[in-house]
Amino acid sequence: MDLGFLNAKHPTLAYEVAWANDFDKNACATYKKNLNHDIVCGDIWKIEFEHVPKADIIIGGFPCQDFSMLRGNRPGFKSERGLLYTKFVESVAKKQPLFFVAENVKGLLTTHNGEAMKRITHDFAEVKPHGYEVCPKLINFADYGVPQNRERIIIVGIRKDLGLKFEFPEPTHKKNPVPIKVALKGVEYAEYNNEKISILPSTKKKLELIPPGGNYKNLPGHKNKNWMSLIYKRLHPDQPSPTIVANGGGGTWGYHHSEPRPLTNRERARIQSFPDEFQFTGSVSEVRKQLGNAVPPEGIRPIAEQLLKTVENAI
Repeated sequence: MDLGFLNAKHPTLAYEVAWANDFDKNACATYKKNLNHDIVCGDIWKIEFEHVPKADIIIGGFPCQDFSMLRGNRPGFKSERGLLYTKFVESVAKKQPLFFVAENVKGLLTTHNGEAMKRITHDFAEVKPHGYEVCPKLINFADYGVPQNRERIIIVGIRKDLGLKFEFPEPTHKKNPVPIKVALKGVEYAEYNNEKISILPSTKKKLELIPPGGNYKNLPGHKNKNWMSLIYKRLHPDQPSPTIVANGGGGTWGYHHSEPRPLTNRERARIQSFPDEFQFTGSVSEVRKQLGNAVPPEGIRPIAEQLLKTVENAI
C-alpha cells in the first residue's frame, strides 16, 4: 500500500511515509530494501501509539486470513488475529488523521452473517471526538489495470469535522482488463526473484494435460469435485490472472499458460503490479507469502490519487 501511495500522481501534493510496522521479518527486510524508510518490525499489540508520529492519513491491511472465504471455518472475531482491526481503530483514535484507508478480503462481507463488517464500520465511525464518515466498497483490482481478478474490500474513512465527501475513482479497465500475455511480456529478462521452481515429474505430466485457463477438473478421472478452482490452475494468456495467494499446499502456486510449470515469483510480482526493480527478500516460499499478502500498488494508487484530489478541493 505504501508503494502505491508514494507513486500517486498529483501536480502539487504528494505522500511521504511517517511510520511503518509489520510483523513478518522478511516483509520488513523487503520494505527497508525498496522504500528507503525504516519500519518497526514487531507485534502491533505491543505498540504504544502515543510514541508514534502523527500523520494526515493512516493506511493498512489488518490480517485477513480469519475472514477469508478460502478457509472453510472462518473464526473472524473469535481469534486474536481477527481482532487486530481494533489496533487500527486505536491508531485512528489516538492520532486523529484526516483520512484512513483499510484493505481486506471479500469474505469480510459475509463473516458472522455480515455482522463483522457492520461492527468494523461502526467502530471506525464512532471514533471520538469527531467520528469518521466511513466509505466501504468492494472493488476488483483488475478494473484499475492490475492483471489479476482480485476482489478486496477497501474502507476509506474521512474525519467528519472536515466536511469532505469521498467518491471512489471510476474504473479504468473494466471493459479492457490487462491480460497475462501483456503483463508477462519480457519477464524472462527480469533480474530479481525470477528463479524457476522445481516440480515433481508427476506434477509436470498433470500440467501438460491441462489447457490454458483450465484446472484440476481437466485431469482425466479426477474425483475431487469440491476442490477450490485454484488447484492446478493454469493462466489464460488472454485473461487476467486469478487471485495470487500467499500459501497453500500442492497445486496452489499458479501455473504458466504456455509452459507446464509454476509461476516464478517475478511473474507473480508482475501480476501483483510490482516493478521489476522491486527486490523481495527471503526464500522462494517466503517471497511467495509476501506477494500473496500484498496489496497491488498500481491497484491502490488510483484511490491514493483520489484522496489527494479530495484534499485539493478542500484547500
